[in-house]
Amino acid sequence: MQSLTRRSILKTSGLALAAEVLPRSAMAGADIAGSGHLVHLNLNENAFGPSSRVAPAIERELSRLSRYGESKAAEELIEQIAAHERVAVEQVVLGEILGALGLYLGSEGGPGGEFVYSTPGYLALIDSASRVGGVGIPVPLNASYENDLVGLRAKVNDRTRAVYLINPHNPTGTVSDNRAFKSFLEDASKQAPVIVDEAYLEFTSDFESRSAASLVREGANVLVFRTFDKIHGLAGLPIGYTLAPKKLAGTLRSRGLGDAESLGRLNMAAASAALADRQHVERVRIVVATERNKWVTVLEELRLPHSQSEANFIFFKVGRPHSEVAQQMRKRGVEIARAFPPYNDWIRITIGTPTENEKAQQALRQVLKQGTSG
Repeated sequence: MQSLTRRSILKTSGLALAAEVLPRSAMAGADIAGSGHLVHLNLNENAFGPSSRVAPAIERELSRLSRYGESKAAEELIEQIAAHERVAVEQVVLGEILGALGLYLGSEGGPGGEFVYSTPGYLALIDSASRVGGVGIPVPLNASYENDLVGLRAKVNDRTRAVYLINPHNPTGTVSDNRAFKSFLEDASKQAPVIVDEAYLEFTSDFESRSAASLVREGANVLVFRTFDKIHGLAGLPIGYTLAPKKLAGTLRSRGLGDAESLGRLNMAAASAALADRQHVERVRIVVATERNKWVTVLEELRLPHSQSEANFIFFKVGRPHSEVAQQMRKRGVEIARAFPPYNDWIRITIGTPTENEKAQQALRQVLKQGTSG
């Protein structure tokens, strides 16, 4: 059996950071997609891979793969996250818990509880709540393709079990005005818990001041979800965490959420190493912003309406059925995201490596030209 080395792990990790932005050591084993490969720009994965610290952390655990994840490792990761977020350790729940959180909130108090959310969007929490009797209350985005805070607040009432928001929003990538957003959270959370999904917030330049974690620290009835899948590049070892009020966090843990065995030894080791490397996060943020700006230039050149994305994807109107454009892009080697009704003539494309983006932009030009030429 061929031994696993640090280099072999790096080679298979998808690490492909732009050489002009990231250090040469991070480029070891990089496999930037060539023109003959299908480029996957559909799931908002980080095309630039994880920190160079992740592979050694994984390698150290390989000899213990027959052992479940240990509670000590989970406790240490919680302490690391708590210090990073400046919250009490009792406020941290490990894991990708949005689905489980929806089940819990939908069950508490019996069926019929309402869940207010922006549409379109990522609906793992809403879908889970609906399975146990929760009722989704969708609120369309505003004219700027942002969370409609006024419209959302109008839907919060005595039946509201929770409010769920994504900031930056998915699929538009827009961020809400910071002052208005925090004011909304403070107000709405007096009636029901507000869950803020910040999966993409670290792609913004001012993420620390924008984060709703400040309200969690102040004791508001607000929960903040983060994931290591996006800017940290760990989609292949999915793990995240939620910051919550102490009482609710304790209840969720008592129900098995954040259990070390279910999280996995490798996932926890990778997350700890990734969180410790803030320089890598900053480098990814810079290169994604640079590539996103290039995309905006192309969209404006092509006169395609688009949202003001601050995430690692762009969202724009092509004026043709999504299914048709997706099929034509795939024929040219580029996989784009699913449709997001009612924006049926818009498409979302993840920011890839410079090579991948150039290929996608060329494919888009060809598809649009084909459409205009009949």
